[in-house]
Amino acid sequence: MNTPIEVDTVGHVLQLTINAPRKHNALTPEMLCRLADAVVSFSTDPELRVAVITGAGEQAFCAGGDLARTLPLMTGDRPPEDDWDRRLLDDPRVLAASGLRDFALDKPVIAAINGSCMAAGFELMLGTDIRVAAEHAQFGLPEVQRALLPFAGSMARLPRQIPHAVAMRLLLTGEPIGAAEAWRVGLVNELVPRAEVLPRAMALAQRIARNGPLAVRAAKRTAIAASGVPLAQAYALEDAAKREVLASADAREGPRAFIEKREPRYEGR
Repeated sequence: MNTPIEVDTVGHVLQLTINAPRKHNALTPEMLCRLADAVVSFSTDPELRVAVITGAGEQAFCAGGDLARTLPLMTGDRPPEDDWDRRLLDDPRVLAASGLRDFALDKPVIAAINGSCMAAGFELMLGTDIRVAAEHAQFGLPEVQRALLPFAGSMARLPRQIPHAVAMRLLLTGEPIGAAEAWRVGLVNELVPRAEVLPRAMALAQRIARNGPLAVRAAKRTAIAASGVPLAQAYALEDAAKREVLASADAREGPRAFIEKREPRYEGR
């Protein structure tokens, strides 16, 4: 039986698939809770080093929150009807983890954007580190057109990730942009044909997973923590990461394997 959030593993890589293609992978309360649980589990599993998030079908990565169930629940226009609804309202970790927002995660996450990436789907993408998109994908934050706000990270993150004027156009007009424009402004890393999106994202994930896991996590954690702080403070964060990583067994294994002309055996310690 298919679940609305499919969880698969390939070696050290976790693949999460938002699985409601008939509804353009719009996120219901149940889906948000299940996605949050998968992200929390990924963050604590020592065997998993990289995650790839994608959408089922060929139309959409994620169209946002379900307008019939999720948004009315959150505005108070619909009372909670089941445990998923109640958990979404009562457990702040659900929105934090499912949106990769205000949730400590130092493992890399790659978005495989197979189609329309709108609203909460767009905001989920902003929480990822690397983004591979289909050439036909569309990107937008239409919330203001419905008297709503993109409150899962876009107002804080988008102006930090792309030029201010481009971010404000997306936030204030609610009008989408195409994949070529998203690539031009640096919102996504690569554009590929639809059939190549997930394979390319998985290949990137496998490449990252072969690296020293402690070094990868320290690099992500430090880059995020150093963003926007004074340079001296950023250097101090680098120094702390350097001390941690250079004291590891993996840091001795990497150069040794290079000298011995063999593949390194990283154990994350």
